[in-house]
Amino acid sequence: MDDYMSWIKLGFFLSVLFLLAAACSTSPKLESTEGNKVRLTLQVWGNPAEVKVYQRVLDAFEKENPNIEVKLVPVPGDQYEQKLLTQLQGSRRPDVFYSYEPTIARLIEAKQVQPLGEFLTSDASDVKAEDFPEGLWGPAKRDGEIYGVTLDSNPMVMYYNKKVFKEAGVKTPQEYDDEGKWNWDAFEEVTSKLKAAGKQGYIAENWWAHWYSWVWSNGGRIFDEQGKYVLDHNEKGKEAFRFMYDMVSKGNAVYLGSLPKEQGADAMFMSNQVGMLAAGRWLEPLFSQNQNLDFDYIYWPSNTGKNEPVAIPVAYVAVNKNSPHLQEAMKLAAFYVSVKGQEARLVEGGNAIGTLAAADESIMKKATIEHSSYLTEGRDRGHAHGSALAYDAQVPGLNSDIMETMDLMFLGKQDAVATIEKLNQIISKAVK
Repeated sequence: MDDYMSWIKLGFFLSVLFLLAAACSTSPKLESTEGNKVRLTLQVWGNPAEVKVYQRVLDAFEKENPNIEVKLVPVPGDQYEQKLLTQLQGSRRPDVFYSYEPTIARLIEAKQVQPLGEFLTSDASDVKAEDFPEGLWGPAKRDGEIYGVTLDSNPMVMYYNKKVFKEAGVKTPQEYDDEGKWNWDAFEEVTSKLKAAGKQGYIAENWWAHWYSWVWSNGGRIFDEQGKYVLDHNEKGKEAFRFMYDMVSKGNAVYLGSLPKEQGADAMFMSNQVGMLAAGRWLEPLFSQNQNLDFDYIYWPSNTGKNEPVAIPVAYVAVNKNSPHLQEAMKLAAFYVSVKGQEARLVEGGNAIGTLAAADESIMKKATIEHSSYLTEGRDRGHAHGSALAYDAQVPGLNSDIMETMDLMFLGKQDAVATIEKLNQIISKAVK
């Protein structure tokens, strides 16, 4: 009897060793759970309505993977990054999580996210790396390895209020575009006429997606295709900064940062105070609920004779390198960003578009905005923050320093020349 119990104990000990070894494996083969469910956590940001949408994906995932149970952990957006960084240093770490562009760069540097490249090539993955537009990887791809995958995208477009244009007797941006003339001159002409009619022409905002979209639309660069800082000698880039400054200083655009906090860009647009503003698709659901609002999209005005890249705000799904269930966690991350995952989130309407061309037909078939195709075109042409052309997101703190300098320009406290000189000093020091 004692010998029998000794063998039982030895068998149990060896089984534990086997399971521990399996948990540390990074091969595509999923762990054996012997009938027990693996429990994962997925940490996200979002409002209650968005969280319900996320849950649809998890329901679909659990249906296909009955051995895995996923708990959704929502965190308020303004607290999200700090809480995530704190959690990853402690014991209550999520297995899979959303990440902003600068955040994932920090986590890769700290070796806290799981490499996904090998898994994405395996049969266990519901999606392949080559399915995604190259410009979306941003800081999530480093030295040929993949550490996060975009769940959806929000290429920048310009919204315009048709009623404001009609009442002011101003030709719409789409009419200019149909003539092949939607460029900076047309933008300045339109905003001047709207101003003369007692409206605001455009709302200028101070964040990376606006600066880069203006610079790229002129064929200019702040960083080049290798991530090297070039604004100091890039004349097309410098011209874009002068144009941004001139539009605000002349009154063609109003700087959002100079307005009272209660006066938001979306409210001004819906109350017919402004003709144009720039954003991704996140404003569409709100605007579409307003039955008195008639609006459309237009691509960013270009000075090169063709539609240039636009900035694409994205979010990444990443896997905690210290998850006790790495294989299942990677399986969840891949499913979440796959065609099936994107359709579960976005087919019924959403505040973003998919990242996979294979999902476009189903996701965009319910699009009610006439020129929604500008969104998919922007996605396929553009770049995420932290890509080589928008490299600042890869340097901790640099984006905030740039914003502070740009704020002074938009507030009229320094001109474009002084702003460029200050940026030369800040960025050259940060990336050397």
